[in-house]
Amino acid sequence: MANTPYPQSYYAASANAVAPRPVLQGEVETDVCVIGAGYTGLSSALFLLENGFRVTVLEAAKVGFGASGRNGGQIVNSYSRDIDVIERSVGPQQAQLLGQMAFEGGRIIRERVAKYQIQCDLKDGGVFAALNSKHMGHLESQKRLWERYGHTQLELLDERRIREVVACDNYVGGLLDMSGGHIHPLNLALGEAAAVESLGGTIYEQSAAVRIERGANPVVHTAEGRVRAKFIIVAGNAYLGNLVPELAAKSMPCGTQVITTAPLGDDVAKTLLPQDYCVEDCNYLLDYYRLTSDKRLIFGGGVVYGARDPANIEAIIRPKMLKAFPQLKDVKIDYAWTGNFLLTLSRLPQVGRLGDNIYYSQGCSGHGVTYTHLAGKVLAEALRGQAERFDAFAGLPHYPFPGGQMLRTPFAALGAWYYGLRDKFGM
Repeated sequence: MANTPYPQSYYAASANAVAPRPVLQGEVETDVCVIGAGYTGLSSALFLLENGFRVTVLEAAKVGFGASGRNGGQIVNSYSRDIDVIERSVGPQQAQLLGQMAFEGGRIIRERVAKYQIQCDLKDGGVFAALNSKHMGHLESQKRLWERYGHTQLELLDERRIREVVACDNYVGGLLDMSGGHIHPLNLALGEAAAVESLGGTIYEQSAAVRIERGANPVVHTAEGRVRAKFIIVAGNAYLGNLVPELAAKSMPCGTQVITTAPLGDDVAKTLLPQDYCVEDCNYLLDYYRLTSDKRLIFGGGVVYGARDPANIEAIIRPKMLKAFPQLKDVKIDYAWTGNFLLTLSRLPQVGRLGDNIYYSQGCSGHGVTYTHLAGKVLAEALRGQAERFDAFAGLPHYPFPGGQMLRTPFAALGAWYYGLRDKFGM
C-alpha cells in the first residue's frame, strides 16, 4: 500500500500534531463524496456538513498535501484576473455577482479560524508593492475598482509609507489591504479537517480516487474500496491527474518554488517587516514573502510550467530574496520546496457540473487561498439547490491551450518569457 508523506517543507516540519487518518477499505455510502482534502474539498465538506449532508472525503496522500499545504500562506483578495477583466468578458449581472464574491473568501477563512479555534498564526495586512510608476498606476486603479465593489480597507502607500512597512529600497509605493493577511497554510487545512470530523464527516487518507463510475448513483473507486454517493465534488486541482479527462483538457499544472530562512531573531525580523504584513510585488511573474511565527522569512516566486521539480530550488529563489533584502546574504536557508497549482488559459477558475451529480472547481491559477474557501461555499449552495452564484462562475468562458496538451507547456512558457521581459524593463 502506497504511503505518500508530506514534502520536506517548513510547513510540514512545524505542523500541528495530528493522528494519521485511515485508508478506505470496503464500501461506504454517503450523500457527498469529496475528492481531495485541500482547501476546496475541506471548505465544501464543512459547508455541506453544516447544512445536514453526510460527507466522505477521499485524499490521495495527506490532508493539505498539495497546494493548500505548500503555498506562500498569503490571504489575497479577488481572483488571478481581477474584476475589471471579468467585467469586459461577461454581462453586467454576472460581473456584479462575481465582484461581490471577490472579497468573501478571506472572511470565510477568518470565520472558520474563529468558529473552530484553528491555530494557524493568522495575521492581518497584505501589501502589493509597486516597482515602477506603471505598477503604481495599476494599484491606484485597483483601489478604485475594489472600492466600487464595497471593499474599503485599503490604503495607497507612497514611497515614504512603503519604507515603513517593508525594508526594501526597490519599491516606489504600494497598496495596503488590511483584510489581506497571512496564515500557516498547512495548519489551516489541518484545523479545517478536524472541524469536518467534529461535525461527523469522514476523511480517508492515502486513498486516491482511481475511477469514477458515473450514473444516477455514482461510485468513486479507490485501490481498496469504493464510495457510493448521491453527489461527487471533484476538488483535486493540480493533483487530480487524468481522473476526469474533460477537466484536464483545459488546464495545466504549474510549479512554484518557496524557501524559508533559518530563524532571524526578533530584531532582524522587525527591521524587514515592522508591521508583520505579507508582501507580493506587482510583476507578472511575481515574488512574495512574509515572516513566520518563529521569525523566519518565507520567500517564493517563479513558475515552472508543466510542474517539473527543479533540481536546485534555492538557486532559483535565493537571488530573488537577496535582490529584495541584500542584508540577508549570510543567512542560511533551512527549507526549500516546490508545489503545484493549476493554471487555466484565462487565469480564471473553472467551475461546473458533469451530468447531474458531479460538481467541480479548479484552476485557481496561483490565487487560490481565498478563492478555494469561497468555492466550497458556492458548491455547497449548488447542491442545496441555490445555484445563482454557482452559475455565475460556471458561465465564465474557458478555452483549451493552443496546440492541446502536447504544446500547452511551451506556449505558456513563451508567454511567461514575454511578460518576464515586460517586468524587467518596466513596460
